Amino acid sequence: MAEKTVPETTASAVPETREEARTLVPPVDIFEFPEGLGVVVDLPGVDKDSVHVRVENNTLTIKASGACHAPGDTLYREFCLMNYFRQFQLGEKIDQEKIAADMKNGVLTVRLPKAEEVKPKKIAVKVSG
Repeated sequence: MAEKTVPETTASAVPETREEARTLVPPVDIFEFPEGLGVVVDLPGVDKDSVHVRVENNTLTIKASGACHAPGDTLYREFCLMNYFRQFQLGEKIDQEKIAADMKNGVLTVRLPKAEEVKPKKIAVKVSG
């Protein structure tokens, strides 16, 4: 039940989904559990208020922005936090109404539960006599 990353396209017929600002593609790990999928996204320098997760038209979109807060005037900088952007195409087996996300220490975890009709069901065996 692997989901797939939405490919980047440059065709003008494709609706614009990104801002003009430069973005990074954050690394992710995707895990499958009996109850659904788990997506773990590394977003260093991002707090939970700067993360936006949404589902629209079977597409999971993750946008985040990091902020550098230097304790003084910057004289020289080689590293700057940038915005993050990632999209995934969801299958019909995901219950989109129950998707949940939480953020801890720069790591976003998105839980994508399976729809009830696709979850494995244990069938009790009765003894007939």
